Amino acid sequence: MTASAPVPAAESAGTVLVARLDNAGDVLLAGPAIRAVAARAREVVLLAGPHGRAAGELLPGVSRVIEWRTPWIDAEPPPVTGAHTARLLRAVRETAPDQALILTSFHQSPLPLALLLRLAGVPRISAISNDYPGSLLDLRRVVDEDVDVPEAERMLALARAAGFDLPPGDGGGLAVRRPLPEAGHLTGPPGYVVVHPGVSAPARAWPAENWADLVRRLSAGGRRVMVTGSPGEKELTGRIAAAAAGGPGSPGTVTDLGGATTMAELAAVLAGASVVVAANTGPAHLAAAVGTPVVSLFAPVVPAARWAPYGVPRVVLGDQHAPCRGTRARICPVPGHPCLSSVPGERVAEAVRRLAVPQEAAV
Repeated sequence: MTASAPVPAAESAGTVLVARLDNAGDVLLAGPAIRAVAARAREVVLLAGPHGRAAGELLPGVSRVIEWRTPWIDAEPPPVTGAHTARLLRAVRETAPDQALILTSFHQSPLPLALLLRLAGVPRISAISNDYPGSLLDLRRVVDEDVDVPEAERMLALARAAGFDLPPGDGGGLAVRRPLPEAGHLTGPPGYVVVHPGVSAPARAWPAENWADLVRRLSAGGRRVMVTGSPGEKELTGRIAAAAAGGPGSPGTVTDLGGATTMAELAAVLAGASVVVAANTGPAHLAAAVGTPVVSLFAPVVPAARWAPYGVPRVVLGDQHAPCRGTRARICPVPGHPCLSSVPGERVAEAVRRLAVPQEAAV
């Protein structure tokens, strides 16, 4: 690590703008760093994209969220225009932060945002950057990006370099605000299994027929299964729940919750589960934030060592050495999607049983 300015002293840091501009899971993984900042700051304002805003509103330590769609990060980037840029500059100037932390993944540059924050008058900016930042950063942290560090730890390390640390008793896990909404009217009593088949990128998807097979197996084993998804995933969750419910010998129940929950309600549903099964997607990290074990169907287009569910018992499935490894592809570049399509439902069901036993024994 190199820094171009000394780490500030331990006095109150005033208003701190923390930026994490991509998806819900990435914002949830920023939670430990944000709590570290909040332990010293008068106020923490989160700058997030539209896909991360709802997750940001659940994070302890965040007082409010500024939403801005980022042209160099968003998967469907807006054009760079004077009007779009002016909206960000105006929001930052109105906030008048005393400093900013730009949180990024290893493949993202903080420098475009640092330039805009400078133009908005932010006096102190910290970020990880292996590219020369000139006068854009006051604290530049340089890291070996060939070493896979969990995202939560990578971001917390930047906060510490900037003079922020977790308060005593905070172990650095993911977390959400409590109390969560009541979800019993959706799920019944705790102890069910949640399966979340949706993903934001097709390259991370387990085939729908595999999900239906898994739900049939879990239901046949007597487990209650909640199939969750966003409003845009209702067709998928309905198809999987219907196919699974039609299977033979199913003493368990299958409930389709596609589109039925807000982000906070989804957190409550996940908190009541014995196990959550999900791909590398936001709800896997939301499950970790509420302390629920995760079976992660993880496509290696990004490293599991960085993005697998953090801080909870987990089983990571999928060929982590498949040819798509490290491509960051949104569409699978390998015919047949073998990294995940090769994972059988029985193997996932066995992982669920393995993780559920200690959870159920503790109840």
